Amino acid sequence: MRQLPFRIPATRAVLMPIACGLLLAACGSDTSRTLGFTRDAPDEFSVVTRAPLSLPPTLGNLPPPRPGAQRPQELRGRAAGEAVLAPGAAFGVGATAAPSRGENALLAQAGGGAPTDIRARVDAESTRLDQPSRSVVDRLMFWRDAPAPGTPLDAQREAQRLRENAALGRSVEDGETPIIQRKRQGLFQGLF
Repeated sequence: MRQLPFRIPATRAVLMPIACGLLLAACGSDTSRTLGFTRDAPDEFSVVTRAPLSLPPTLGNLPPPRPGAQRPQELRGRAAGEAVLAPGAAFGVGATAAPSRGENALLAQAGGGAPTDIRARVDAESTRLDQPSRSVVDRLMFWRDAPAPGTPLDAQREAQRLRENAALGRSVEDGETPIIQRKRQGLFQGLF
């Protein structure tokens, strides 16, 4: 084996990486922060004091709870769906009230009503935008299609649950919705 014409002493071999790290840290604050050479102290001006808790004066006017009664803050069925789609409508805000003059002016400037096939148009546009053109590298790296997003519903067990609820006179929402549990595949499973 051939010997090198020069030899690096052990102390230099240890000190050189340390010196390179310090020089690299001196290049900028981001580099030194990434390497852990700077400390980030908390900002004392971002601390907010909280007011002490107090009981509202109308606490004594609340009705006593009744066992088995439905909770007033929980919405079920149609009311829950309306609360998701139009939050103000579930509490009667804007549900029956006529639009104000400001709302009418805004609608007039927007250009009138929406076309009747607006849902189909939006669905077509979102489908087109969700699948951008894939390059050759993307097609090679991601050659297997990902499973469809969402949770698959077990249709047979769900139909059975709905029949049982109807036979027992329960609500449609009662019971747990059955889903299909997908098996996790191994790293090399499905390649061959």
